[in-house]
Amino acid sequence: MTERRATDSLAFLATCPKGLELLVSDELAALGATPGKTTLAGVHFQADLETAYRACLWSRLANRVVLCLVREEGIETPDQLRAATAAVAWGEHLPRGATLAVDFHGRSTEIRHTRFGAQTVKDGVVDRLQADGQPRPNVDTRQPDLRLYAHLHRGRLTLGIDFAGDSLHRRGYRRDVGHAPLKENLAAALLIRAGWPERAREGQPLVDPLCGAGTLLIEAAMMAADMAPNLNRERFGFQGWAGHDKARWQEIKREAEARASIGRKRCRCRIHGFDQSPPALSSAKANAMRAGIPALITLKGASLTELKRPEDLDPEAKGLVITNPPYGERLGELPELVGLYADLGERARQAFPGWRLALFTGNPDLGHRTGLRAHKQYSLKNGPLDAKLLLMDVPEGAHDAGNGEPAASAPPPRSEGAQMFANRLTKNRKRLKKWLKRSGETCYRLYDADMPEYALAIDVYGDHVHVQEYAPPKSIDAGQAQKRLFEALAVIPEELEVDASRVVVKRRERQSGRAQYQKQAASGERFEVREGAARVWVNLRDYLDTGLFLDHRPVRRMLGEMAQGKRFLNLFCYTATATVQAALGGASDSVSVDLSNTYLDWARDNFALNRLDPSRHRVVRDDCFQWLETAGVHFDLIFMDPPTFSNSKKMADTLDVQRDHGRLVRLAMARLAPGGTLVFSNNQRRFKLDTELGEAYAVEDISAKTFDPDFNRRPDLHHVFLIRHKEGAAEA
Repeated sequence: MTERRATDSLAFLATCPKGLELLVSDELAALGATPGKTTLAGVHFQADLETAYRACLWSRLANRVVLCLVREEGIETPDQLRAATAAVAWGEHLPRGATLAVDFHGRSTEIRHTRFGAQTVKDGVVDRLQADGQPRPNVDTRQPDLRLYAHLHRGRLTLGIDFAGDSLHRRGYRRDVGHAPLKENLAAALLIRAGWPERAREGQPLVDPLCGAGTLLIEAAMMAADMAPNLNRERFGFQGWAGHDKARWQEIKREAEARASIGRKRCRCRIHGFDQSPPALSSAKANAMRAGIPALITLKGASLTELKRPEDLDPEAKGLVITNPPYGERLGELPELVGLYADLGERARQAFPGWRLALFTGNPDLGHRTGLRAHKQYSLKNGPLDAKLLLMDVPEGAHDAGNGEPAASAPPPRSEGAQMFANRLTKNRKRLKKWLKRSGETCYRLYDADMPEYALAIDVYGDHVHVQEYAPPKSIDAGQAQKRLFEALAVIPEELEVDASRVVVKRRERQSGRAQYQKQAASGERFEVREGAARVWVNLRDYLDTGLFLDHRPVRRMLGEMAQGKRFLNLFCYTATATVQAALGGASDSVSVDLSNTYLDWARDNFALNRLDPSRHRVVRDDCFQWLETAGVHFDLIFMDPPTFSNSKKMADTLDVQRDHGRLVRLAMARLAPGGTLVFSNNQRRFKLDTELGEAYAVEDISAKTFDPDFNRRPDLHHVFLIRHKEGAAEA
């Protein structure tokens, strides 16, 4: 084995999350290394063995520290990769009988799979060991004695020994990471960017008002206590390396233990975490205990609106509020979050004037809802998500009152557009007030893109609000559209006096095929509403539509009035709300046909809610074309409301209502008893009725009569026709 001195300079690579390269370079320099070239998610550096050990123990930011043995260009083929690996004297690095694992990253034109790349590197190691008369090593992918790191990108191979063994972000104090956890080294980076190390040296306090499992708090406490982040790590990769200097490592570790012991005793920082989730606080306490710093962190259950300056802080103290709030990866999460960010800004102004607020979010526009201006922003990655750290200085101003109660604070001022939007909501409510009182309706449309800048449809369902955002055209700046959406979502709960948790947002785009039936979420959150005498289940979150087409309310009311003693057929029945109205209106029996099991189950639940007899009111799963072609019964009243377009795989063919309505109407008229009525409707804006139907049947266009006051601004929203057999016409 080649003799190596502890002071020899060796080549290393520190890998890290994207965006942290410059911070890692500075950190390595502070530890005594000589940083070199910075690459994407990595920093090359020179260091002696002692400094490399310190990097593994003390780096708060790196993922891995790799001793580089090969850095070679022009590696494209498996043979070249195997030969480059075999050029290393592996007997100097791998002890006899030790197990081995290879982590391979990257690809080339001929090496397309990481598993194949890892196998090729392993083969190169075996080639060299056998050529040197060494035994073949065993592979252990889970807990190897020595882990190799290989990275191939554009023909450039970096190959070496992973001194970390496992990613250094895994400090060992977290067991249950929870939903979308913030990795420890990313949390450390946020604290460094927010200036916490300097503040900690001054003994300043830190508060996380939405602390979750406490990662930011724990990383902050370890910094304040001069505690090596990986001090409690059970094993490092270099401990299975043949060149490992055990005595030197033990000396470095004892030094870190002594520094941590002294640092914990001398730490003057007050570190507070708040969360309203008991399980989150329980996890935070357990994590702090495992990290060895439970005495440095105070945890308390509180919602954001209850946040106050901790009582143990000097009233004149200035510090850091840092947090990683949720930021709405799904559109439906936004209403509550708009309010949450506004509450965060309000509480910061009231309880922490003069402090710095560091806000990490994947949605910077939400950050603007705090009403505070970010004087600095850092772009980072949170896993695969683009995110930003916003640094805001909280202005001196309103404080909590002396009794600990929050001082009165005006919300951030609305923009001119937001105020105009709020005024329009108020105007519409006033316009509909008398009609709503007279009709008793609790589900209605309040706003439908009245202002083009705020392209939303807003429907009220009792004490819930359903907001549909019309997808902006490509000519509209996406950032500006999102800003206006957030403004609207801030206005809606205030103006409509509803809790933000009861506001649901979806994006309305042209749907085709299966997309129109797919779930948007899986909350199972449904509730009962009333429409006239009917009781109906609606679900605002899980599907694109809610279970109740509000614009067809007058049509359903008309069907109820027409149904007394009649046999009723509902085609494309959806959740069968029209059947419920017909049954309550006295229909003798009914059949409701649809292809969707989900909607038919929903229909059955609506029937049960209204105590309809299932033996008289049946649901049938079938293609309406096929059912009409084979049905042998007649009906006195038929309602048919087909989708504008469908290419569901359950159908024999596609459905285009403009193209196919003639055939559909003729099939339905074949099932219509003499003297009966077919009510045919659709929502194709530019729909034109087949002229031949007007020649074959008595057709009356009643579209203009089928809009209540909440929909009369959109006269083309739907089309409704009454179709009857002409007098004396033979039954089809």
